[in-house]
Amino acid sequence: MSDRPRATMWHPSAALGIAAAGTVLLVAAGAVLARPDVVILGLPLALWLVLAQRQRRRSPGVRIELRMDEAATRDGEPHSRVRVHADAEVVDAWVLQGRRSVREVILTPDQELRARSTLVHSGPARLLDVQARALGADGSLVSDTVDTRPLDWNAAPRRRQIGELALGSRLGGLHGAHPGRRPGTGGDFRDIHPFAPGDELRRVDWRATARLARRPGDLYVRRTQAMSEATILVVLDIADDLGQVVATWGSGDEEQSGPTSLDLGRQAARAIAESALDRGDRVQYQELAAAGRLVRTGSGARQRARVLAAISAAHQRPAGERYRRSPLTPPGATVYVLSTFFDGSAPMLAAQWRAGGHRVFAVDILPQPDLSRLSSAQQLAARTLFLERGNTFAEFARAGITVLAWSDDDFATDLAAARRDRSMT
Repeated sequence: MSDRPRATMWHPSAALGIAAAGTVLLVAAGAVLARPDVVILGLPLALWLVLAQRQRRRSPGVRIELRMDEAATRDGEPHSRVRVHADAEVVDAWVLQGRRSVREVILTPDQELRARSTLVHSGPARLLDVQARALGADGSLVSDTVDTRPLDWNAAPRRRQIGELALGSRLGGLHGAHPGRRPGTGGDFRDIHPFAPGDELRRVDWRATARLARRPGDLYVRRTQAMSEATILVVLDIADDLGQVVATWGSGDEEQSGPTSLDLGRQAARAIAESALDRGDRVQYQELAAAGRLVRTGSGARQRARVLAAISAAHQRPAGERYRRSPLTPPGATVYVLSTFFDGSAPMLAAQWRAGGHRVFAVDILPQPDLSRLSSAQQLAARTLFLERGNTFAEFARAGITVLAWSDDDFATDLAAARRDRSMT
């Protein structure tokens, strides 16, 4: 990413003013004292002034180029490159890395500067913000300061294996990796049925025909269950981004907050989506915000890339953009709602999906809370807030919604137990 060269102008620096004053002083002192040697000492400074005036006639044309180094980028450590193009001797650049780290670097034109960023959180991050100016005529001239668009990057969450997902009872399609309820091919044994139009002759079970036929021409076929595919709806609530340290809630301090709810939400959304796509199922991704991203139902490698890009770009939205209506849900989809379930529309929509016949999983993405830095009044308010959230989970249990905690190390075990439980389907 680079901008076009800007028509910057040269301006005299403090060194040029000192040189002009020194030239006048030496010439005046030599003339008063009748010392030609003192006048000669002012000639280099005078020559420097002339060269600086000649260089001021042309623009330095400063241009900053920022780009990602895809070859060196790793998860959590993006690498980037900075190059400043200018018609000058040297370039003075200020590099803002992250939010607080500022460094001043002196470069030659077209010299490349490499930067490595260690990110604490996933999601959108600002890597570099660069300003630069050209220095000419041995530092006697400085150009206007030029900036460029910051280099932003969407950090993908770390991958986590969770095994096979728990599904609902209504599966669609005539192909997939899950046993269906309709007759077809590829699944387990279903029944023995009289031959009917549309049945294949290779499906005839001759032993069953010999045993069950009552008149000549009767044939019996062996039918199996169809292999069906599942549809997974991954819903990420982006109304809140709450850190592990409760004292930082609402402060925006990402350095002291620890892992945040959206960090866990992005990781959970990626794990659930990739687990479904690895088994050939269809996935739809939805953010609970009026302007939230929507990745329509699909499968395959391209769908994986689209969903991962949308998850990596997920960030908190203003309170006025919270979703109030139920998103379009594919028929028979298994819904995974990822939220902190404090407020907003996530609890209401989860109840609506369950009432509509979908199997719903409420995935709690709140980190293990740290209450150590709270005052007594704040601890009382926090306990009240957590009690209200506990009431929401109790209502989920009565409605048949399975609650899973992503921060729990036994998430995969709890998911396997939910997969074996058929009472909620």
